[in-house]
Amino acid sequence: MDKPSEPHPAEQAGAHLARNVINLRHARKLTQDALASAASLPRSTIANLESGEANPSLAVLLKVAGALAVPIDELLAAPRAKVRKWLDASAPWRERGRGVRERALVPEPMPDELCVVMEFAAGAVMGGTPHLPGTREFFTCLDGRVSIFVAGERHDLGTGDTLAFPGNLAHSYQNPDGTAPARGVSVVVLAKAGV
Repeated sequence: MDKPSEPHPAEQAGAHLARNVINLRHARKLTQDALASAASLPRSTIANLESGEANPSLAVLLKVAGALAVPIDELLAAPRAKVRKWLDASAPWRERGRGVRERALVPEPMPDELCVVMEFAAGAVMGGTPHLPGTREFFTCLDGRVSIFVAGERHDLGTGDTLAFPGNLAHSYQNPDGTAPARGVSVVVLAKAGV
């Protein structure tokens, strides 16, 4: 019995190119039109690349790689495990409220969700941002104590406690301890507009 034949290297390269262009375009939240414009190519060229049937010139590959801000070999690379490590120092913090700072929990874009790590200095206070109706927020206290006020009602959380609440209601955060810091994780599942 014959073994199934291996795909020809050119077919493999076309499949890798198609998958990589699609994945990179989606990661950068670009439409085919936007990528075509950035690469100074017709949209049909991008669609052809993503079909896996393209036989692009080196000039086309260079334009697409430049528009996606990757080296050309990343467009043609075989599948690799999607593993990436971010060092603690590479994740930027931003100041929020009085004595509160936060940074993304997940450094890659997550459609329809916001995930942040929050650090509260002793006695810190921060107002929350109301979202669209249907949004759900979840806050887990990792260390210390955090009080969350939702629609005027106070909810006290200790280490390991989680509070879920409608994200469209007025809310705020407070570290009620005037001597020790606190930390927590906030996950916001955003409602879609018009749904």
